[in-house]
Amino acid sequence: MLKGQLIHPQILEVLGRSGHGSKVLIADGNYPFATKLGPNATLVSLNLAPGLVSGCQALETLLSAMPVEAAAVMQYSTTGPYALTKAPPIWKDYTKLLKAAGYKGDLDRIERFDFYKAAASSDVALTIATGEERIYANLLLTIGVVK
Repeated sequence: MLKGQLIHPQILEVLGRSGHGSKVLIADGNYPFATKLGPNATLVSLNLAPGLVSGCQALETLLSAMPVEAAAVMQYSTTGPYALTKAPPIWKDYTKLLKAAGYKGDLDRIERFDFYKAAASSDVALTIATGEERIYANLLLTIGVVK
């Protein structure tokens, strides 16, 4: 048994092969990860049941193993059936976890279809499918440098 927070062998293996600038996607339960998977990305399915594993649980555990240089979210719709009038509450949760881990930046907002393109790019090394039920909970992380 490993002593660290992150003990998932496949995630550890992918992170070990990744480096500065590689990307990790934490995908919510609504994300089309099967059809929007990057060509170099390993898909790890942690979506055991609705709410398990949550996006925050995945993020907190990843932050124990990797530095973050940038973090981006999918911009929410302001019209239509999934429209919101303000930022999704999970963004505040993500920001709190990132700041506690030493991240100094803000969450970059990427328009929905541009987010899909970014999350399916060749720079994405790992896509984690979670059981996160909250909408607009997709988070694209760029791995930073260990100082």
